[in-house]
Amino acid sequence: MSKFIIQGGKRLEGEVKISGSKNAALPIIAATVLNGGKTTLYNVPDIQDVHTMFEIIKDIGGKVVKRHNKIIINTSKIHTYEIPDNLMRQMRSSVILAGALIGKYHQARFSCPGGCDIGARPIDLHLKGFEKLGINIKEEFGEIVCSAEKIIGTQIHLDFPSVGATENIILAACLGEGTTIITNAAKEPEIEDLVKYLNKMGAKIKGAGTDRVEIIGVKGLEEISYNIMPDRIEAGTYLVAGAITGGNIKLTNVCPPHIEPILNKLEEANCKLIIEKSTIQIDAPKRIKAVDIKTMPYPGFPTDMQSIFGALLTTAKGTSIITENIFESRYKYVQELNRMGAKIKVEGRSAIIKGTRRIQGAKVVATDLRGGAALVLEALMAKGVTEIDNTHYILRGYERIEEKLKKLGAKIY
Repeated sequence: MSKFIIQGGKRLEGEVKISGSKNAALPIIAATVLNGGKTTLYNVPDIQDVHTMFEIIKDIGGKVVKRHNKIIINTSKIHTYEIPDNLMRQMRSSVILAGALIGKYHQARFSCPGGCDIGARPIDLHLKGFEKLGINIKEEFGEIVCSAEKIIGTQIHLDFPSVGATENIILAACLGEGTTIITNAAKEPEIEDLVKYLNKMGAKIKGAGTDRVEIIGVKGLEEISYNIMPDRIEAGTYLVAGAITGGNIKLTNVCPPHIEPILNKLEEANCKLIIEKSTIQIDAPKRIKAVDIKTMPYPGFPTDMQSIFGALLTTAKGTSIITENIFESRYKYVQELNRMGAKIKVEGRSAIIKGTRRIQGAKVVATDLRGGAALVLEALMAKGVTEIDNTHYILRGYERIEEKLKKLGAKIY
């Protein structure tokens, strides 16, 4: 499906089950390379980015089999350490395979990764981390070639708490010699999930979820099964779908502590929340109150939710200010929302949003994953019909979004 057509103005009600986490699944799938055998995964989201990662695993010699609610991956016959360029360009997260290949086989070859165009996301922190571990890095005809005789544990300080760099260093070091310590490490729940998976395989890693991660090298890893955590960004998106339509939605298979900044902002906007161990219910007013948001590394407000709240705040009472501190080009969705009647002005890293009641359906284009989701949310609330093109961006990160929204009462085709 290349486009969505949405009839707006429907109040969403009902229950929605949150899928497995995209940003946890991708590094865990990459990490299956490390045990050189079978891994059985549960709660894997059925989304395009996951399918792309499966294609890469198969291309380098692995096998991927889907059986009912589980995915079985066998990496016992990996025969190449080169990540295919065409697949690498589709998805930035594919770079995480480099750490796994280096950790297992002491070599990897790849081009610079692609994905959504939301600003500069260089992989220099990944490469600096690899070099600290004793890995030789060369650039040849636009490709990066990594090789090492052995991986030697060391101390690595990250200039910025990069999620990808933290994960790549962990993957490269867990079968190395000695102890590796990462300081100023990223603290995201997805890193904790990766480390839980690796430790279940037999790795020795401490400190995940803090800014200091310690990896003690081990000689080998075992075959295991693992259940991937719920997707916190999908959870936040459906909560906002309830808020933007003045609806009443209950989320199941969710981890509330992972989305505390999102819940805090929804409550500040006058939404009522009932929070239990693995469920959240939102009862939204007809019109929310304006709030200000600043994106920060975890445990701050997530950059992936910035555009989602940008859509929500277009009809709030008063003026809201969003400040984007992670990616400098994450406001491309603004011109599409303005086309629908939103009143948003971007000044540097800030977006000033004046709430209005006059949001009208229009023809708009998704420019990235989360910006595309913001357009879907805006369309749910808008008067009339909205046509959203380039929906392949949205399908990269949301499992059966149209089916889930229809179940809640949306008119989406």
